[in-house]
Amino acid sequence: MARSELWIAASRSDVFAVLADGHSYEHWVVGCKRIRAVDASWPHPAASFYHCVGFGPVYIRDMTTVVSRTGQQSLQLEARAWPAGVARVDFELAPEGLGTKVLLTETLLEGPAKLLDNPVQQALINLRNFETLRRLSRLVLTRVAACG
Repeated sequence: MARSELWIAASRSDVFAVLADGHSYEHWVVGCKRIRAVDASWPHPAASFYHCVGFGPVYIRDMTTVVSRTGQQSLQLEARAWPAGVARVDFELAPEGLGTKVLLTETLLEGPAKLLDNPVQQALINLRNFETLRRLSRLVLTRVAACG
């Protein structure tokens, strides 16, 4: 399991607004090349968005589905990228001071990535997820500034 956290100088509702925008993921999730479609009920349980993930010219078309949601406090996703595998991705948002602490936890569930799970791979996932949170923060703060 990989865990990354970052404090964002914005309210929980501002942070969750980006998580609730399925089309935004291509702008802040490392490795997400493009969002192809988003179910109208996103981010409610069983809703999905359909993405292309990869690096350079190599990419995979697959989907991410909401497993559960608790208001604007947490969002649990199942991210698929076959043939690499499937991961559970948990976002937990907690007010802290004048901002929000975001905890991102990724657990490999199945596939080759799960079979190869090791400390080096976990460290690389942590680096990727920290960069993902940094990009999320930048997008949240850009949206907050645009709304005045």
